Amino acid sequence: MCAKNISRFHPETFLSRSGLGRTLVDIRKNETIFSQGDRGNAIFYVQKGRVKLTVVSKNGKEATIALLAAGDFLGEECIAVAQSVYSATATAMTQCSVLRIERKQMARVLHREHAFSDLFVGYLLGRNGRIQADLVDQLFNSSEKRLARILLLLAHFGKNGRPEVVIPKISQETLAEMVGTTRSRVNFFMNRFRKMGFVQYNGGLQVHSSLLNVVLHE
Repeated sequence: MCAKNISRFHPETFLSRSGLGRTLVDIRKNETIFSQGDRGNAIFYVQKGRVKLTVVSKNGKEATIALLAAGDFLGEECIAVAQSVYSATATAMTQCSVLRIERKQMARVLHREHAFSDLFVGYLLGRNGRIQADLVDQLFNSSEKRLARILLLLAHFGKNGRPEVVIPKISQETLAEMVGTTRSRVNFFMNRFRKMGFVQYNGGLQVHSSLLNVVLHE
């Protein structure tokens, strides 16, 4: 493909409309997008809303491993192996709009469109870095620090440097699953953060940059 054709390809445009091998889907709150163990035959791109990824162990224990929002991909692991299955369950936490991209179509575009391929690889590298950081956080940090880090990530600190209201309201049970502690401990830390002015409840949860002090403090 010549450079002229590559320059005409806009990843954002590709990810904003339906077409051959791509379908725009509206997902209701609490509706499952795909389930753990389902055949991985499509990748999903979140255009609007929030999505929760959960896994269930062989003994039936469930854990929330990620909360995703607009601009995130889902089910990207299926691009590597044709007969793969989804490793987690994706559930809409709010009304969502997602683009469903057939696996073959995704592979075709990644091969032909360098601009989109660069965007996708960059996303995967970022996701891999996040997974490694999560593992280090789980192994070495206290539950209080892990909770603070999760709240900061939900508020998108590090992307634009400004706090934003976390929508939808995240239950303490979900936070406890992500932190790896009990709901009562999360409740204790949230009350402590509120009293110290790190978080605020104004129709939603607002996270202030001062919460970084908990993460950075040794």
